[in-house]
Amino acid sequence: MKTKILVSPSSFGQCGMEPHNLLEEKGFEIVSNPHGRKLTENEVIDLAGDCVGIVAGVEPLTRKVMDVLPNLRCISRVGVGMDNVDLEYAKQKGITVVNTPDGPTRSVAELTLAMTMSLLRKIPQADANLKNKIWEKEIGNLLIGRKIGIIGLGRIGKMVAEIFRSLGNSVIGFDLVPDQKWAEKNMVILTDMDTILKESDIISLHLPGNINKTPVIGMSELEKCKDGAFLINISRGGVVDEAALYQALKSDKLRGAAIDVFTKEPYVGPLCELKNVVLTPHLGSYASEGKLQMEIDAVINLIKALKK
Repeated sequence: MKTKILVSPSSFGQCGMEPHNLLEEKGFEIVSNPHGRKLTENEVIDLAGDCVGIVAGVEPLTRKVMDVLPNLRCISRVGVGMDNVDLEYAKQKGITVVNTPDGPTRSVAELTLAMTMSLLRKIPQADANLKNKIWEKEIGNLLIGRKIGIIGLGRIGKMVAEIFRSLGNSVIGFDLVPDQKWAEKNMVILTDMDTILKESDIISLHLPGNINKTPVIGMSELEKCKDGAFLINISRGGVVDEAALYQALKSDKLRGAAIDVFTKEPYVGPLCELKNVVLTPHLGSYASEGKLQMEIDAVINLIKALKK
């Protein structure tokens, strides 16, 4: 009888069969997500009942789930964020938890640039106008001369900084554990978060968020921003207070925002009503090359963990 692995992401394998093939070559039986969406706790329990491993997405892998999966030895996350996994309880249960920190770096960094250009040149508005048979030339802004502020200088934040520096922009950054050597090499000025908010024309967030789930960017932080600044969040849902962001955009305190992650997903909230915000459905890592590599890395991590 083959050992079973639950593969929970609904889009797993869409960019290539290599991850599936790796599991099958090692003799595993794959249990797939039949729902075409994020699994609930009960669905994970039903599907993973006798599985030794989970190739995981963003479904809740809680104490309740782990308590009823007696054979579970490894959770291998496709992606970086681990907010959906009770890491402390997994440790208590002896369940190995691994992720793929390098996989989404380029994909998310390039999406940050794409979001920035979409905001500045009003590409979504122009596209919507033309598809509604309205010939209206939107007047946007250039990227050159804009000061870029990056909050969170991990793998992704560093690559975003390097991209903007290569385009000739001045970049300032904040991180709780700043990498002075990297900053000097790449001519990124390290500073505090208040300075980022007050001086940046474009603020890009690349941080995991607060442990207690409270927003990092709330009303008081948005009030500190330069009038007419742009905000980009491709980090985590909940990092930005969505109600406060709505007010800042509605009042034109911020000229625009681009948001890829939300407190509750799928998102159907009031930001959808605004024209000065670009919204995408959590697709930061959804470039085929990066997504495929993350899935391969997650499978390799799982296989290595189960060998121990």
